[in-house]
Formats: sequence, C-alpha cells, structure tokens
Amino acid sequence: MGHCRIYCLGKWHLLYYLFSFWPLVSGQIRYSIPEELQLGSFVGNIAEDLGLDARELSARKFRIVPGIGKTYLDVNLDNGILFVKERIDREQLCGSSLTCLLPMEAVVENPLNVYRVEVEVLDINDNAPRFPKNQFHLEISEFASPGARFPLECAHDSDVGSNSLQSYRLVGNPYFALDIETRSGDEKLPVLTLERALDREKEPTHKLQLIAKDGGIPPKSTAAEILIAVQDVNDNSPVFSQSVYRVSLHENMPKGTLVIKLNATDLDDGSNGEIEYSFTSHTSASVRELFDLHSKTGEITVKGNLDNELDRAFEINVQATDKGSAPLPVYCRVHVDITDENDNSPEVTVTSLFSPVSEDSPPGTVIALISTTDKDSGKNGEIDCQISNGLPFKLESPLTNYYKLLTVGQLDRESIPKYDVTVLCTDSGSPPLTSKKLMQVEISDVNDNGPRFSQSSYTAYVTENNAIGASIITVTASDRDMNQNGKLSYSIPGDQIHGVSVASYVYINSENGIVFSQRSFDYEELKSFQFQVQARDSGVPSLTDNVSVEVVILDQNDNAPVIVHPLPERGSTVMETMSRSAEPGYLVTKVSAMDADSGQNARLSYQIGQATDPGLFTISPDTGEVWIIRGLVQKDATKQKLIIVVKDNGTPSLSASMTISLSVIDGDAQLLSDVSGFLDDAAFKSALSFYLVIFLGAISSIFLLILIVLAVKVHKSRGGFGVYSCYGDVCCCYRPGRSFNGIQKASRNIQIPPNYVEVFGGDPLSQSFRYGTNSTLGCTKRDSRFPDTCSSSAMAYKGGGGPNEKYDYLHSQAPANDRNTVNAEVKQPNADWHFSQANRAE
Repeated sequence: MGHCRIYCLGKWHLLYYLFSFWPLVSGQIRYSIPEELQLGSFVGNIAEDLGLDARELSARKFRIVPGIGKTYLDVNLDNGILFVKERIDREQLCGSSLTCLLPMEAVVENPLNVYRVEVEVLDINDNAPRFPKNQFHLEISEFASPGARFPLECAHDSDVGSNSLQSYRLVGNPYFALDIETRSGDEKLPVLTLERALDREKEPTHKLQLIAKDGGIPPKSTAAEILIAVQDVNDNSPVFSQSVYRVSLHENMPKGTLVIKLNATDLDDGSNGEIEYSFTSHTSASVRELFDLHSKTGEITVKGNLDNELDRAFEINVQATDKGSAPLPVYCRVHVDITDENDNSPEVTVTSLFSPVSEDSPPGTVIALISTTDKDSGKNGEIDCQISNGLPFKLESPLTNYYKLLTVGQLDRESIPKYDVTVLCTDSGSPPLTSKKLMQVEISDVNDNGPRFSQSSYTAYVTENNAIGASIITVTASDRDMNQNGKLSYSIPGDQIHGVSVASYVYINSENGIVFSQRSFDYEELKSFQFQVQARDSGVPSLTDNVSVEVVILDQNDNAPVIVHPLPERGSTVMETMSRSAEPGYLVTKVSAMDADSGQNARLSYQIGQATDPGLFTISPDTGEVWIIRGLVQKDATKQKLIIVVKDNGTPSLSASMTISLSVIDGDAQLLSDVSGFLDDAAFKSALSFYLVIFLGAISSIFLLILIVLAVKVHKSRGGFGVYSCYGDVCCCYRPGRSFNGIQKASRNIQIPPNYVEVFGGDPLSQSFRYGTNSTLGCTKRDSRFPDTCSSSAMAYKGGGGPNEKYDYLHSQAPANDRNTVNAEVKQPNADWHFSQANRAE
C-alpha cells in the first residue's frame, strides 16, 4: 500500500549501472527513492545488483560507509536488501536543489572491493506553499491611477519541480486584479494590479484573499489575507537602479566587510522622498544572521562567518519605502556568491585496515584502504597522498581520492614487529594544507626460526653414587619466534647406552631443560656416556635443534681394599709356619690386595697393625712383603700373631685387615702348610657324623679301625704341615685351601679380574703359591721372588721321610663353587690398580 502510494506520487524506480574502474573499486550503482519513506522500506537488493552472494555478506564483512552525515540506509546481511534506516527529508538534505544525492560506499572484504553507491532522493509533495505571513497590509492612495502595480511578497514551497509553487489566485474584489511576474530562476512574484480608481470616501478599506497553489498530485495550497487601506496620495514610490544585484564575496571575510551599497531614489520631496531600507519578511533567518543592512544608507555588510562549504550563495531580499503618509515599497534582490578559499585541510579516513599482517605475506598484499575528502572545491580540493620512505609499503591510487596501501618488500617480524605508517595528504591550494593519518601495522609471526641451543655441546660432571632424581645439568635453547612458535619443549630421543635405553639413565624436564638422573651411577661400571637433547618449538610445522650432552662420572672412594692373598683357610686367620733358624731378611709371606676404585682412591699401603713381638717383623708398605728383622731366639714365642692392615689413599681412607698366625718350628725343616683343614671340611664332617650316627652301635670294630688309621696319618704328618716337592735347590710347598670366610669384603659388587679367577691354579697369587728355602744348602734368605710353581693336582711320593726325599701326594682341588663365591664377591679392579700392583711386584 505504502509502496503504491510512493510510486504514484514520486515515480519510485531503480536506476542501476555498473562499470569497472579497477579490481579494488569495482563499480557504481544508483538508486532512486522518494523522500519520507517508512523506516525499513525496501530500496533495492544491493547484493544481487552487485553480483554478490547474499549468503557470504556476513563472512565478507559487507557494510555501508556513508559519504556525509548520518547513515540513512543500511543492508540486511541475511538477504542483501538495502533498506531505509533513518528518516529522509529531501528538503533538509538538499534544500532547493533540483537533484538530491546520498553518496555512500559499499565495502566488502575477502577479497576487498569497494562500490560507489548513489541514492537519488526524489521529491514528494509533502510541503504546501507558505506565505511569509498570514496578512499583508497595504496602504494605497486614492489617487492611484488604474493600472498601478503593487508587488506582493511571494509564497515559498520547499518542494521542487512540479511539486513546487505553480500559481496564484486572487479572490474577492472588482478593484484589483492579480498579475504574475516571472523572475530569474522561475520565481513567480504576485503583483496586485489596480483595475479601477479608488474612492476612499466610499470604501476606505478592501479585503482580498491571495491563494498560492503547487503542482503536486493532489495539489496543496495556502491563502494569505490582503488588507488594503485607501489613503491620500504619495504619488511617487522609490525606485532601485536595478531589480537584481549580483555580488561575489570570498569566504571567511571579516565582519563589517561591505558587500554592496544599495541606492533607491524617490522623486517626492520631504518625508515622501526619504527612503528607508529593510529586509523583507521573506528574507531567511540565516541571511539575517550573516548580513546586516543599514536602514538609511542601504549598505549591506558582513555580520557572521561566511563558509563556502556550508553555503555557496545567498539571496537577500531588500525593500525600500519612503516616509510619506502612504509609503509605497519597492523591492530588489541581492544575489551573493561565496567564492572558495583553501581553508579546509584534507580529511583522511582509513576505510579498512588489515592488521596484523603475516610476515610471509608476498609483495603486493593489500594492507589498508584509504579514502580522502576535502570540503574545499576546485584546486583547493585536489589531494595527493604520500608515505614515508624506507618502509616496505607503497600507496597506489586506483581512483580519485582513493588509495590502497600495499607491501613492496619482505617482512620480518623478528627484525621489526610493527610499523607506524604515516599517510601525508596535501591539497593543491595556495598555500597548500596538509593532514596526517597514523596507522600502526603489526606483523604477525610465522614459524620461520628454529630453536637454537646456547652451546654447541654440553658436559656434565657427576660424582658417582649420586642421588636418584638429582639435577645433572640444565640445557637452554631460545627461539626468535613468539607465542606458540617460540614455545619450546625439550626431549631426549630414544638412543641407547650400552644396549640400554637412555631413559633408564636420565630424563629431562620438557619445560625448563633440566636433566635429572634416573639411577645412581657407579664409576667402576660406567665412566661416561653421551646422549642427544632435542628442543622443539610448537609451531606448525614444528622446528627442532639437537645438542650433544656428555655425562662424565667422577670417582668416589666407595670401595675398600680387598685382600686376595693369602686367603684364610677357616675363619679369618691365615696359618703359616716358619723355622726358628730363619735369619734376618727372611721372607715370611707376601700380602696382596686390590681396590676397585681408581687414582689415589686405589693407591694401597701395607702396615702391621698389631704383632705378638713388634720388633720381630716388618712389612713393605708398597709390596706387602713380610720379613723378619732379627733372628729368632729360644725365648721367642712359638706362636706369633700378625694383623696386617691395608689402606687406600682416598678421603676418607678405607682399609681392610687380616690376621696371620705363624707357628715357629725347630729344626731345619722347610716351611710347610697345614693340611689338617682338608679333613675338617664342613661338608665332610656333616657326612661323617651322619654315618657315625647310623653305624655307631652296629659296627664298633670298623670305628676302632678308622681311629687307628687316622692316628697313623697324624703320626706321619708330624715332620711337616704339608706335602712338598723339591727340585734342585728350590722347594715348593702346597697347601690346599677350602674356606674363604676370612676374605675382607669392601664391596660385594667387585668382580675378580681374569688373572685372579683360578685362585687355586698356577696363578702367582693362588693359595698354593709359597716361598721356600732348601735346608740342605743352609739357605735361610729369600732365594727367589717368584719360585717355580707346581701343579696342585698330584705329586709323586718317592722316598721315606727325609727332607731330600720326594713324595707323591694326591691333592684334591678346592670345589668350583668356592671359587665362584670369590668371583661374586670381588669387584673388577680398575685399570689403575693393575699398574700399582705391577709396581709393587718389582
């Protein structure tokens, strides 16, 4: 209903045309709508007219940017329909201008396009003609001759075109007629014409009605009452030299500036010839505010501030009247053109700013769309914009007063994270005026920098026996990127150390790079190891960097010396024998020990901790050899006890000790070993007891026989405590060892080296190794440091009981499980120990 009415009144129609300027400012469309449409009224489907998909309007941030003033129109982003948002009053927007346009821009992004949109507001007949006042008072002399003309004030219609004022009509009186006088600009001036002579005595007053009518459909009209008082004659009215005056005046002229001086003449004398000037009642309020009219001189001067950008021209209506008894007014118009001065700086508007910008954006990427305006006109309104040199951006102008900001170089956020771009716009006036617009363009990060460790490699020194979970070292890496691209995490790749996953040795805190131990390290097992640490950022795709970390294990004095020779037979005491005739310097025995530590921690020294006779024996602190330092006398005890102490050089020092029991025998017998232990083996006694319990009562005779046999064997062994064999001048003594309870244990984890595995074989440190002398030659001193060794498996008995006779004696070796017990309890010595032992052997 509303649309039909608008169509009938204002010929509401849509004018559309599209032409291509440039890919960014794509074209222009134009609509025509009548004024005073209801809010929400349909204007046009702008999405369809622009060839856009209405479903993408929201995603592409489609919007209307008004050219001037408020936003009168808006777009429904759901269907692309352009509708009325604010009341549109054509007269308020464009005044008396025949054409009224609402300029605006339609902006759409992704990709960025700008469309010029013009909406022509069509006039509707919403205003009736209006007179300046409802009554006009005229005083006409009765002597006025027929044909006299009396100009009346015009009615004014705010509408334009056919809806504006079209005609006047005079109602009611035979004395007067109405004539229409057309002036410039199609202005119609009503003129009252006297048809017949007036007779004041017959009819002193006349009442007329003047009707003004426009050409709208339906037409609108208004009426003013004319009251005429017939007076005596003032037969000459003032006369202007011309009915229309034209003046040009610069804007911003100071107050008091003379615009024009009007001059009207009156042929009458006296008061009838004195003229007064005044604005007509039809003069607008704005004219009265900006201009002043001197009533006597007719000078029009500037009263207010003239601004070409607000009003480019003014129409001043002036009347001149004399002071006669029946003054006759005369009218003229003064047309004042306001010429432009360059008094307005350019206005810069950033229509769209795409910030931040990715640092990997290619050259030619659009950063911003800029529009410029200047309220001045002509050359004063021509604008040129530039940006500072040295920036990776440039300005291009696809259309007048439109600019786009583009990238021209490679961006690097790590070097410059943001740019302050100043757009400097200058008009072409004289002098030129300039405006600045500052834009801050931030550069967003991409993952183009990998992590970097602060060192090319790391070395950590860890003392053995460290606490599990203790911090070993901290590795640090940095990344020049920011946020997720610069957030680092640390990890240890799945390497292996000696066939075992590195995760069982160390782990790393993924956030701060602190490396922790997963086990307590043992220097004797592992001297050092290496692994890789990887730093990875959180970018997509992520970047990494690896660094090598070497962990060096430092030795602690955590292993006490272990005495490996001689080994005790039973309990913790080593049984030895020596001749009472031994001379000073006689080598009693040699004590050997080992230490699983290294360096100073494995350097051993020997000393006699306690002795039955401290003045009888001495020991080499380096080699562990025990000698007698004086000859034995009869008062010396036949049982000598020595406690040998072995200490390492660590801090604090660790030690081991052993007890040696020496039996001093008379005669010239060779030093022998006691074999009684062979018969007292725990397993043997257990088995013997078992058989004794079973057969004790049944076979007493057999028991007696066994006792006799044992007595005979004991009798035969009184000449020596072991079996021996002599070859030439050297005798070797053999003593089977069965018990290892006397070994001093410093650490149950030490393993015996290969050259000490067969304790009871031909090894120089075996239990069957002894030093001997030959009594037949009278030798009591050390004959050889390393005498020949004999097999412990069997010896041949070839004579009767003398020292020069040879024996065959079946000697059974120690059980293999005893040797394994030693191997399990003694740790592998350090390489440094072999060196020290070799020194001691010399």
